[in-house]
Amino acid sequence: MMKKFSFHLGQSFIGIIAVVVFGVLLAFYSLVLLWPQGNPYKSVKVTIPSGASLKEVSAHLQDNNVIRNERSFLLAVKALGYEKDIPAGRFKLMKAQTNFDIIDQLVNGVHLNKQVAILEGWTVSMIARALEKKIGMDPEEFENACNNSLLLWKFGIGAESFEGYLFPETYRFSEDESPQEIIGRMVEEYKKNFNDDMRMRMKDIGMTEREVITLASIIEGEAIYNRERSVIAGVYHNRLKQGMRLQADPTIQYIVEDGPRRLLKKDLKIDSPYNTYLNYGLPPGPINNPGLESIKAALYPADTEYLYFVARGDGYHNFSRTKEEHNKAKREYQKLRHKIKRQ
Repeated sequence: MMKKFSFHLGQSFIGIIAVVVFGVLLAFYSLVLLWPQGNPYKSVKVTIPSGASLKEVSAHLQDNNVIRNERSFLLAVKALGYEKDIPAGRFKLMKAQTNFDIIDQLVNGVHLNKQVAILEGWTVSMIARALEKKIGMDPEEFENACNNSLLLWKFGIGAESFEGYLFPETYRFSEDESPQEIIGRMVEEYKKNFNDDMRMRMKDIGMTEREVITLASIIEGEAIYNRERSVIAGVYHNRLKQGMRLQADPTIQYIVEDGPRRLLKKDLKIDSPYNTYLNYGLPPGPINNPGLESIKAALYPADTEYLYFVARGDGYHNFSRTKEEHNKAKREYQKLRHKIKRQ
């Protein structure tokens, strides 16, 4: 009987301890979540940097007076299981007073960023127009920033313009971001993609970074399908090695004032350092912002004897080794084009 009584007493004691522990944990949990942080009467706009760790996010919020107690904020995020769920971007916190309010609005609240797709082959001016349409940015202000020598030096771009170094990607930008901030994001993405292996390869083939990106931009302007990029790259590499003019139509499209359009014979005579029909070698810099596949093609061209190519009319090209083969392919394409016109 005594043993039975002791057993029940032990069970009761364990139960009481469990309840106490649960109560303490619940109180601590509630205290951490409801810890007062922000101004309950104020809305605040904050930017969470891309790739920021939880510690960096909390430090950023503290620096911007969103939170006063960083330790309680970190504990609250971990208690809610949101360590990896706070997204990068621009947010508006609406009278967030406690840790819970701040975390909830960062994860589920008002995201001020708008999605902006920057496509492969777009020029600086095309990007400027897209930003104007999406977030109301002044296109002239953006283009001026893209030619700012101090900004180029700041971001480590050894060129006269950011043309070629604004990496094509789908971004999220807010209306109050400056041209400098947007350019910084795009250049950061470019540097992530133009990696150490590419830099080693660049040296192996005897090219500078600017030459690689310039050639990649011409490939981007010429190729539609990925399977052809390395072959087109091979043609340009072969012509450069043999001291031939590149005669690349995309470089002419870059300098005609009303392009892109069908090129005329007189366009090939435009006096410009970018005119690869008049000048030997590569143009002074990129003619657009190439994507990763075109950069890879510039670095790893197909090993062929092709020196010429002509559009087939379906997005693909016919490649030739000799001028005679090339002229024959051109005549066949012209016949096809005239036939289609008559239909």
